[in-house]
Amino acid sequence: MAKGKDSSKESGAVKQAMTPAYWAMDYYFDNLRKAVSSIPSGGTEFGEKLKRYAEENIAATHDLIKRLTEAKDFDAVVRIQNEFIRSQLKILGKQSESLSETYTKTGVDPREK
Repeated sequence: MAKGKDSSKESGAVKQAMTPAYWAMDYYFDNLRKAVSSIPSGGTEFGEKLKRYAEENIAATHDLIKRLTEAKDFDAVVRIQNEFIRSQLKILGKQSESLSETYTKTGVDPREK
């Protein structure tokens, strides 16, 4: 029984020690999102999509890191990473297809703006 109490105390101490790290991580991602959202898109559909996809990808990465910090063991870490990679590959495919369609439709070279 005493051993369980020590483990509980250690767990609480770890959580307390990690609180500033979690705050810093959230602060970083919030500022990164704000920075990306403040970048001018050039007023084009293509530019708007690029910004939106960047914001979505930042949010997905933030979520991944939160989930990894909550993993209970190595198997959970591997599972979380595999799920993230699979989902991001699907999303990347959709984003690439969408950007390609938009680029082709508008016929505008985004480097010229």
